[in-house]
Amino acid sequence: MTVQSGRRERKKAATRQKIADTALRLFLERGYDAVGIRDVAAEADVAVTTLFSHFASKEALVFEQDEDFEQRLTRAVAGRAPHEPLIPALRREVLALVRHCTADSAAPVWRMIDASPALRKYEESVRMRHADALATAIAADPGLTRSETAARAIARFVIDAYSLAREAADPQAALDEIFPMIEAAWQVTSPSANDPGPATVLD
Repeated sequence: MTVQSGRRERKKAATRQKIADTALRLFLERGYDAVGIRDVAAEADVAVTTLFSHFASKEALVFEQDEDFEQRLTRAVAGRAPHEPLIPALRREVLALVRHCTADSAAPVWRMIDASPALRKYEESVRMRHADALATAIAADPGLTRSETAARAIARFVIDAYSLAREAADPQAALDEIFPMIEAAWQVTSPSANDPGPATVLD
């Protein structure tokens, strides 16, 4: 990467962050429904077209860390240590994400999301997209030897575990309860679990 392209990427990232921070501040100050795209663009001192080059919709402004969340989940699969079991690696990453999303500073944002039908619907679509990305990463790992259906099922369980833990009074306790069930489901999908072994020959 050249110096010029590196500067361009940093400037682009800074503009994106400025737009997202401005949007979130306005949404929390005035209410999500009371703020329009033009309000955000004007406050951030960018053109509406610039805003849309970074964010596809108004809802996406609230979920600015969506791509990072997805990448962290897929890296937990593809980037785990050699021979590290999958489910503990996913649990560790989900716990870190839940802790981030249950910090005191995040509470007003989640209250806003919970109060908005549009944001709740968008969040559901985000969860499904994350589950699809995670399933693809699991299915693509040559060391995991699971079917596409098993990968999709486990991925959805993991995403649901994140959601349930985020809403729980004790997120870590929730994950401690949920992940053994995910581990059990993962073991059941192992090819060896369905192999009856050699037939016994009776005299």
